[in-house]
Amino acid sequence: MPESAPTSRLQAWQVLLGGICALVLTIGLARFAYTPLLPRMHAQAGLGVADGGLLAAINYAGYMSGALLAAWIESPAWRQRLYSIALPLALVITALMGWSSSFGVWAASRYVGGLCGAAGMLLGSGLVQGWLMRSGHRPELGLYFIGLGLGVAVSALGAMGMTRLDLDWAAQWQGFALLGLAFLVPAWLWRPPVPPPVVKATAGRAPGRQWMALMVAAYFCAGWGFVINATFTVAIVEKQPLLAGQGPWAWLLVGLAATPAVFLWDRVARRTGDVGALLIAFGLQIVGVLLPALLDGLAAALLGALLYGATFIGIVSLTLALVGRRSPSNPGKAMARLTLSYGVAQVSAPALTGRMVEASGSFHAALWLTAAVLAVGVACLLAVSRVKA
Repeated sequence: MPESAPTSRLQAWQVLLGGICALVLTIGLARFAYTPLLPRMHAQAGLGVADGGLLAAINYAGYMSGALLAAWIESPAWRQRLYSIALPLALVITALMGWSSSFGVWAASRYVGGLCGAAGMLLGSGLVQGWLMRSGHRPELGLYFIGLGLGVAVSALGAMGMTRLDLDWAAQWQGFALLGLAFLVPAWLWRPPVPPPVVKATAGRAPGRQWMALMVAAYFCAGWGFVINATFTVAIVEKQPLLAGQGPWAWLLVGLAATPAVFLWDRVARRTGDVGALLIAFGLQIVGVLLPALLDGLAAALLGALLYGATFIGIVSLTLALVGRRSPSNPGKAMARLTLSYGVAQVSAPALTGRMVEASGSFHAALWLTAAVLAVGVACLLAVSRVKA
C-alpha cells in the first residue's frame, strides 16, 4: 500500500474526499452493511432477532472501546497510525462475516468493526478538522460526514444488487468487502498527515464541566435514537403486513436523505446557531421515529426513514464539530470523550430492543421508548442554551 500524499501536496478536496471514503469503508460497509443483511441472516443463517440485537450491541461495545482509546491517546502520531490501521482492517472484518456461520466469529467481527468505526468517526474527523483549521479553511464537518449518508446508500444499493443476483448472505458480505477496495485507495492516499505538536500557551480554553455534561447527556439520547434506526430500520419495514421485501428501499432512502442533508444542517446552524439546529434535528427525528408506530403502511415507514436519514447525520456532524471547535488543541480527543456516552446508548439500546420485540412481537413499544429518550435529549439541549461553555 503506497504512503499518503505529502502534506504540501494535499488539497482540501483531497483530504475531505479521502475522509468521506474512509467513513464509507469503516462505517458504511464495516457497520451499516449489517442492517440490510440482517433479515437475510435471520432467514438463511439461523440468526434470531435477539441475537441480531446482541451482535449490534457487541459492535457498539467495540465502538465504545475505540472511543475510550481515542480519548486516552495524546500522541498525534499514534492517532494517525491507528486511523491508518483501521482502513484495511475494516475490509478484513467485513469479509470475515461471510467466512463463517459461527456466532463467536460474527461477534469478534462486529467488535473489531466497532473499533474501525470509532477510528473513522473520531480519529478521522479530528484529523480532518484539525487539518482544516491549520490550513485556514472553515472547520465545519458537514461535508466530511457526507460519508455517513453515502455509506448507507452504498450498503443499501449493494445489498439490493447482490440480492437480485441471488447471492446468499455469506456471498453478500464478501461482495461488500470487494466493493470496499474502491474506497480504500483514496482513503489511504489522502489521509490527513500527522498534526504538529500543540503549543500549550495557544491551546485554548476547554469547555466548562456543566456545558460538557449536558452535551454528553444529549448525545447519549442521540445515540439511542441513532442505533435503533440504524439496526432495525429494514426489519421494522419487513415486519409490517404487505411490506415484505421493501426493507432495503427504506434503508436506501435513509442514505439518500442523509447525503445532501449535511449541506443543509451547516447552513441551518449558521442562521440559528449549533444548539438551535440541534433542537430542530432532534424534533424532526422524534416525528420520524413515531410515524411507523402511529401509522401502518409503506408511506409512513418510508417517511420515517427519510426523516431519520436527514436528521441523524445533522446531529452527529453538528455535535462533533461544535465540541471539536471548543477544544482546538485536540478536537479528536474531545469528540471521543463525548462519544463515550453515545457508545453507552449504542450498546444498551439494540440489545434491549431485541428483547422487547421478541416479547411483544412488535416494534411499537421500542419506538415509543426511543421517542421518549430523544425528548430527554431536547430538554438537555434547552439547558445547554442557558449555560456558558
